[in-house]
Amino acid sequence: MPVSVANFLRIKKEVEEAGALLVAVSKKKPIEDILTLYKQGQRDFGENYVQELIEKQPLLPADIRWHFIGHLQRNKVKYIVPICSLIQGVDSLALLDEINKQAIRCNRTIDCLLQVHIAQEETKFGFDEAELASIMPLLAARKNVRILGLMGMASFTAEESQIRAEFQHLKRIATQHAAYFSLTGTPVVSMGMSGDYSIALKEGSTLVRIGSLLFGARQ
Repeated sequence: MPVSVANFLRIKKEVEEAGALLVAVSKKKPIEDILTLYKQGQRDFGENYVQELIEKQPLLPADIRWHFIGHLQRNKVKYIVPICSLIQGVDSLALLDEINKQAIRCNRTIDCLLQVHIAQEETKFGFDEAELASIMPLLAARKNVRILGLMGMASFTAEESQIRAEFQHLKRIATQHAAYFSLTGTPVVSMGMSGDYSIALKEGSTLVRIGSLLFGARQ
């Protein structure tokens, strides 16, 4: 299925009118599809797999801002720190320490989001609310990472009320801990994907991660 430019422009307008950032999730999608959206002005792209990201990045324009949005293993951090603009989904202090270490080696400061477990599924990664509260005072010691806010994924369910409540929960936690984040003003709250981004925008998302609605279904 080819990329629908009209669909992209419609979604981008909706996201921007809500004051949020659109990250186009390009995992498993070819270079040509990414370039189609790039030519329409899209600069923020998200990848889930380290190997795929490091293969694509040299083949695409240098001003693309790459977001790593998948589950990241510590032994692979060194491959993406030189090329990522934002690492979403930091789910442990050990991972944050490794990102900080590799950032020092690259002479970079890496922007990160902490992943919070807000869904009912046990398969989702992330800190629970108590863990998050306990680590927030420790973040400033890592000088080569900037924690901009939080990321979360809602339950995979058709119950809109549940999704809405989980997004409200994440937004509330982000606001509660705003003083610890590296940005003044509103913290980054990354929530909302193809199936629920409209709900997320209404509940205060500042960043949505949309793949299949832009690129078509994955094989």
